[in-house]
Amino acid sequence: MDEYHQRLPLEGEERYSSGCAISGIISKKGTRFSGRSAITSISVMHDRSNGLGGGFAGYGIYPEYKDFYAFHIFYYGNEAKKACEDYLEEHFDLINLSKIPTEKHPNITDEPLIWRYFVTPLPTKLASSQLDEKEYTARCVIAINTNIKGAYVFSSGKNMGVFKAVGYPEDVGEFYRLDDYKGYSWTVHGRYPTNTPGWWGGAHPFALLDYSVVHNGEISSYDANRRFIEMFGYHCTLQTDTEVITYMIDYLNRRQGLTLEELAHVIAAPFWSTIERKSEAEKAEYTFLRNTFASMLITGPFSIILGFNGGLMALNDRLKLRSLVAAEKDDMVYLASEEAAIRIIEPNPTRVWHPSGGQPVIITLDK
Repeated sequence: MDEYHQRLPLEGEERYSSGCAISGIISKKGTRFSGRSAITSISVMHDRSNGLGGGFAGYGIYPEYKDFYAFHIFYYGNEAKKACEDYLEEHFDLINLSKIPTEKHPNITDEPLIWRYFVTPLPTKLASSQLDEKEYTARCVIAINTNIKGAYVFSSGKNMGVFKAVGYPEDVGEFYRLDDYKGYSWTVHGRYPTNTPGWWGGAHPFALLDYSVVHNGEISSYDANRRFIEMFGYHCTLQTDTEVITYMIDYLNRRQGLTLEELAHVIAAPFWSTIERKSEAEKAEYTFLRNTFASMLITGPFSIILGFNGGLMALNDRLKLRSLVAAEKDDMVYLASEEAAIRIIEPNPTRVWHPSGGQPVIITLDK
């Protein structure tokens, strides 16, 4: 018997399918605070990830450019950068462009070129497309990620931004200097990839327009979900199952006009036996959603935090096979995989609870 089998495996030598860590923080008053709180929260869950991906999404971080789309783009070579910038100049008015500020970190290596562009659609192009502004922008993002080799738009919303890399999340936060940013909400992810590669584009959050998703779990329905959503112009190019969740949320909420509650009842739909016990009105609604969007049910264990302009939503799978804790204090609401990740930044919350499976927790800014 070899040495490995003569002792218990050490941390990192086993596969932990319940790994990955997620956390979210929001001020309902819209008070902006630095990314340090998110870094502190996720650092407590260090052992839930393995250094193959970490990332943050901050909302309200670009008030001076709040009317423009902020494109964060990875480039693997100058040829990809030139091709992408030619495309952007053809379809958008470029208000400002620069490298995203970073700070060298010993644990963050092999970084691509990382650039930021504040853009707005060219009026003539937008008019000729006969699309609304958001649909036009989303199609351009998908076109870049699908057709320009080595260019990946990983963030494309207004007054928000995603920052991600290969590394532990607390190191990623230092790399991107998130102390320099202030937002009214933050989400963060520490990755433990099980079936997909660890690379910069595959780190969480995944984003399209102002939607961003961090996810702990495994999507056994990925192929069915992907085949369905790609019929509507989306393309999964980032080599991980979580990407499809973001596109389904965009399709259901923005394009189909479902509320967040209805959206949750599609991707984490109740069992038919549960629906049968509902009132007649609820039974009719749940049955309609399940039948109409059957291919968008996510099966497998998951917990997600969705970020959007103006709020957060947390959601477990209907069997609650992944951990999710919520807490609040004054106008602050906290979400995390573990209660310790909340108490490290708020030791005395006034309320702590564990959301039920399939029941969304939706927090929006005070009007």
